[in-house]
Amino acid sequence: MKLSARNVLKGKVVSVEKGSTTAHVKIEIASGQVVTSAITNDSVDALGLKVGGEAYAVIKSSDVIIAVD
Repeated sequence: MKLSARNVLKGKVVSVEKGSTTAHVKIEIASGQVVTSAITNDSVDALGLKVGGEAYAVIKSSDVIIAVD
């Protein structure tokens, strides 16, 4: 994975809460340190995000983007 963003934080998905169109995904990047991102439910499904899985929080400007290998 190559990105222009410099803030890429690897962690473990600890929560995926789907709403009607938007999901809140929480990634623990270190013990007790959690990053939360709001993404579409379609993105959750496309990325295969599951609690316990590994993912990256990609931070650029004011947005947190989720990525997987």
